[in-house]
Amino acid sequence: MNAIKRFGSAMIVPVLMFAFFGIVLGLATLFKNPSIMGSIAEEGTNWFKIWSVIESGGWTIFNHMEVVFVVGLPLSLAKKAPGHAALAALMGYLMFNTFINAILTQWPHTFGANLDKGVENVTGLKAIAGIETLDTNILGGIIISSIVTWIHNRFYSKKLPEMLGVFQGLTFVVTISFFVMLPIALITCIVWPTVQNGISSLQGFIIGSGYIGVWLYHFLERVLIPTGLHHFIYAPIEVGPVVVNHGLKAEWFEHVNEFAKSKEPLKELFPYGFMLQGNGKVFGSIGIALAMYATTPKENRKKIAALLIPATLTAIVVGITEPLEFTFLFIAPYLFVLHAILAATMDTLMYGFGLVGNFGGGLLDFFATNWIPLAQNHWLTYVIQIAIGLGFTAIYFFLFKFLIVKFNIPLPGRQKGDKDMKLYSKDDYKNKDGKTEVTKKTGSTNEFEDKAIYYLEGLGGKENIKDVTNCTTRLRLTVNDVNKVEDSDYFTHRQMAHGLVKSGKNVQVVVGMSVPQVREAFENLVFEDKNN
Repeated sequence: MNAIKRFGSAMIVPVLMFAFFGIVLGLATLFKNPSIMGSIAEEGTNWFKIWSVIESGGWTIFNHMEVVFVVGLPLSLAKKAPGHAALAALMGYLMFNTFINAILTQWPHTFGANLDKGVENVTGLKAIAGIETLDTNILGGIIISSIVTWIHNRFYSKKLPEMLGVFQGLTFVVTISFFVMLPIALITCIVWPTVQNGISSLQGFIIGSGYIGVWLYHFLERVLIPTGLHHFIYAPIEVGPVVVNHGLKAEWFEHVNEFAKSKEPLKELFPYGFMLQGNGKVFGSIGIALAMYATTPKENRKKIAALLIPATLTAIVVGITEPLEFTFLFIAPYLFVLHAILAATMDTLMYGFGLVGNFGGGLLDFFATNWIPLAQNHWLTYVIQIAIGLGFTAIYFFLFKFLIVKFNIPLPGRQKGDKDMKLYSKDDYKNKDGKTEVTKKTGSTNEFEDKAIYYLEGLGGKENIKDVTNCTTRLRLTVNDVNKVEDSDYFTHRQMAHGLVKSGKNVQVVVGMSVPQVREAFENLVFEDKNN
């Protein structure tokens, strides 16, 4: 389970980039639409050509998703030298596809895929990095990247005899990968048609699951957040082949221009476009934050507002909800389950009223890839969306307020004497009693290093850290002895973190959006010190 969770967090590294490129495509769609921009956007004008160039850049990640995942996964999964691991994974993937190309070229009839017809004319084939090969989509990329990363973790530091020293490190990993990729390529040529048929059957099942499937998808995507397994729910659907071969995001952007010009209902144009989980992030977060504020004693409201406003804006604007959700998750987990139920119900209701599209993130997604490009012909759908969303904001507010008061849930700022709600400063803990050797030894210069020092102390010191990675908001670690890890109160004290999750020797510290910088500072403390 620890390995699965670690893998799930690694998936987020490439996925995070999709939001930016999606916004670029949304803006290009808007500015190339003559019905919105007028004659300036007619095909053949310089304005049209400029935005066509910009749009082509927006397609970069969608056209090369496999390569992005191949390179992105080792950056989190490699236990050492992640840059070398990423290069080794890229080489392994290129060798894998080159071997497939050669096998299909030499025995075209044996494997039922004739490259001479051109990959654009044969279903199941694709040109990847200029190599004509089987279209194994991101599934193939993830598998190959994982295999090469495992080889890297096992053999990168292997000491070879002096006369073979030139083959150590990266070269040794790539050498082993060469001999591993050949049989894997052959096996892929044999079994992939069966796998592809299975994926097609799964696509039909998901599309035909109706409202029950939509509700379950959104419920599981929310409720699994504490475990980190929610990545396995939305990623295969949004950027993987579970619903359509190249993912719903790419499918949406490929046809959004057609949808913008059509007056047919969006649900008829894009019937499987249920990427609506951003509604819970926007409308739900507002209701939750208002309920938390309303149930805080008046003398603490200014301070709690200072914590709630940035966390809520982060959820609303970019769709990152964990800083807000983890404020109440560990104190009252039943509130989080209620949140998942309400969000799934809201998304299913909106889907029933004809809303589909790319609503996986926050308002940036709403405006750039839905509302602005498609408003002219589909504005009524979005008015209904907002009406339903605001209705659920009210439901969230009253239900959360009632439960917080009814069960006297001790959220930040609600307890007597709970007035010191701020982040630790560098001086706060450097001057505290019982400083550890790590704190005394490290010259901290910024908030990221401050947090890294504080976390390291609470996690049992550098000798207790086995490996480190991160997802969007969480620092994920494997420790040697979980009994040396402090409880959640230590990490949430003065808002140093939003929470702590323990599962066996797997530990997650909920940091927030600064987690990549904190992880870098943390690794500098742990691994550089170990190497010395």
